[in-house]
Amino acid sequence: MTASHQTATATATQLTYTQAVERLLWLGHEGRSLKWDLNNIRAVLERLGHPERQFAAVHIAGTNGKGSVAALVDSILRQANYRTGLYTSPHLVRINERIAVEGVAAGDTEFAAAFNAVAHAIEALLAEGRLPHQPSYFETLTAMALWHFAQAQVQVAVLEVGLGGRLDATNAVTPAVCAITSIDFDHERYLGHAIEQIAAEKAGILKPGVPVVNAAEHPAARAVIARRAAEVGAPLIDLASDHRAEQITSRDFGCYQFTLKAPDHADLRLSLSLRGRFQIPNALIAVAIARELARQGWNIPSQAIQAGIAQARWPGRLQLVRPTGPAEGPLVFLDGAHNPAGARRLAEFWDEHLAPPPAGRSGRRLHLIYGTLRDKAVDEIAEWLFPRATSLILTQPATPRAAGVDTLAPLAHALNSQVAVEPDPAQALARALAHAAPEDAIFVAGSLFLVGDCLKALAADTTVSAARK
Repeated sequence: MTASHQTATATATQLTYTQAVERLLWLGHEGRSLKWDLNNIRAVLERLGHPERQFAAVHIAGTNGKGSVAALVDSILRQANYRTGLYTSPHLVRINERIAVEGVAAGDTEFAAAFNAVAHAIEALLAEGRLPHQPSYFETLTAMALWHFAQAQVQVAVLEVGLGGRLDATNAVTPAVCAITSIDFDHERYLGHAIEQIAAEKAGILKPGVPVVNAAEHPAARAVIARRAAEVGAPLIDLASDHRAEQITSRDFGCYQFTLKAPDHADLRLSLSLRGRFQIPNALIAVAIARELARQGWNIPSQAIQAGIAQARWPGRLQLVRPTGPAEGPLVFLDGAHNPAGARRLAEFWDEHLAPPPAGRSGRRLHLIYGTLRDKAVDEIAEWLFPRATSLILTQPATPRAAGVDTLAPLAHALNSQVAVEPDPAQALARALAHAAPEDAIFVAGSLFLVGDCLKALAADTTVSAARK
């Protein structure tokens, strides 16, 4: 019996939530998690009775912004009184976050039930010889999400692509509409080293007759998506041609308001709850998706769009987690910027809203806590972030894929004269809080794994709270 078959057989009994998570983490061990075809997920969904066909879907790919767009679309649809499912990755603190219904993460009992249902299907398929190997971590989670959404009787599921698009497990679904957000360099090892190659992988989610919102800003990427849409017969909604934001203002450290102008629609004044100017294009994508669904007969009034944009929540993306008043201590922001495009956007946010004072002048200082993974473009990210920070604390996310602080240190010292090393994220945050003045700002960036570590530390409220006092 193969190791994969042994694993599946072990799951034939009803596992508890803790056991299910442990089994998933085993599947996610480096070297076991990437399977480059859709055969496994299609076979598992067929054995489960095709849960993905029991609700409508919105499918979103892209390099940056796809999670934000998914959260915005989910919020709009809930405001329009649709029962929604939301599947995103990665999670920040608990794996359950990836699978949400009506904005609420799956409970432990529900999560275990989904795992057991999928595991039993996998066991049967392996026994019949219909699967060549155990499905991956992400394939298993995707099947779990779709099964759970069917059980919860959602009307629509918003699905964020995990990696790429063409061979991503979420691509087993035929959606009502899909979208491709900004395209930039990330995961080049798997997607290619040219923008055109990366765009082609993202465009692999396009399907005949399914409208696609093309929001790629890079001309080459935009052209690749347009060509693919023509090839497969996917109606194209070109965001740059059809939607624009005017009368842009900001409030509350980078929450923007703007007027949306689009052909055949009345102007719409929108107020974003998500911070950063880069969220404006993401809001435009979400509105374009909602309006396409409305064109197909969905009841999504303008009021639902406005309320959904204003009330959306997407933790770990320029998330302000400490109060703004000086009496409460420094501002603390968490942001998952993990690639050059994300770093550039974070730097732009700093420059626009929280620029440090000139040398010799008093005022707000920026303290950066940075940790990342080994496969990220650290040199380019560092060029954007490290020189702008008043001080820099290097740390290490709690994952085997983390880049060691010793590896980051030489680059950090070359770009910033105030560098400290604290491998433990909770201690790094405590150190920053202890040394920051009340009017300063602390940013945690470089990895969503690191953001999750710091959210755990803030929730524990031990050393972090002690340092803050």
